[in-house]
Amino acid sequence: MSLMPYALTRPFLFGLDPEAAHDLTMGSLQRLQNTPAQCLWQQTRVPDPVQLLGIRWPNRIGLAAGLDKNGQCIDGLGAMGFGFIEVGTVTPKAQPGNPKPRMFRLPAANALINRLGFNNQGLDAFVANVQRARSFRAAGGVLGLNIGKNASTPIERAVDDYLLCLDGVFAHADYVTVNISSPNTQNLRSLQSDEALDGLLSALQARRLELSQRHGKDVPLLLKIAPDLDESQVAVIAVTVRKNDIDGVIATNTTLARDAVAGQPHASETGGLSGAPVLQASNRVISQLRAALGPVYPIVGVGGVMSGADARSKIEAGADLVQIYTGLIYRGPELVREAATALAAMRKA
Repeated sequence: MSLMPYALTRPFLFGLDPEAAHDLTMGSLQRLQNTPAQCLWQQTRVPDPVQLLGIRWPNRIGLAAGLDKNGQCIDGLGAMGFGFIEVGTVTPKAQPGNPKPRMFRLPAANALINRLGFNNQGLDAFVANVQRARSFRAAGGVLGLNIGKNASTPIERAVDDYLLCLDGVFAHADYVTVNISSPNTQNLRSLQSDEALDGLLSALQARRLELSQRHGKDVPLLLKIAPDLDESQVAVIAVTVRKNDIDGVIATNTTLARDAVAGQPHASETGGLSGAPVLQASNRVISQLRAALGPVYPIVGVGGVMSGADARSKIEAGADLVQIYTGLIYRGPELVREAATALAAMRKA
């Protein structure tokens, strides 16, 4: 249990503009991580080790990409008890993202809408930040690095950006995630189609093999997909990842659907909807992937985890590991421990 219950700080943070609250929180974590003040939010990690992708994961609860886009708070976030943390999405060049305001709370639905647009400091700054992190990985934490394309790069040249990012992050990652599913970069989701996906993944796999030989280590490559896919599209993705020897799939990113929040303030804002309303759509895609990929192919489930029961539902749908993001904003570090405890209890049942 952390010394400062999140229930005391949430009213203050929710009184701020969502992006201002995010910047304040992340700035504080960056300044105070690895100092005595870290005890304010630090929690003992729930032990629930699993071997997957050639990696020992200390527990099955991770932080999804998007919260720490620049990899500045790895140790501070790791102190909350995560077994793994994914940072990014990083692009080759720094970019400001979309115009503000671009993040909106929907408290009645335990949800967020964002159209941030891969705002980040660029690959060089990202790698430097990752190299500065020390305590999380020293304690056995697993670090994923999430890569994307610049908004200014034509979709026809997207492969170039992903290859540049893979080159830059490979030596520093425990695994790399290829993000083709954000709704906030124009045409990005078109890379989920059959031919485009095959071209991207074959190029990345060829480069990954070169980098493995150069660095003397193997780094698993995962693909992150959207929840707004029908069963036939999921089947195409399953075939394509198998064909290109991609190591795992992360399901899912945010949704464009608004059925669950229709009529609520900010529901009509453009961008990706995350939080509780995504749970069922994400679980549906996980189940379809599991059916298409077989019983042992690694799947990371993310989307709508607001409780330990939600985390269990991801495993029951077919996921091996679970990530949270919006739930952390609504529930705080307590959710990390609750979810990890729930998954550990599944093994004893």
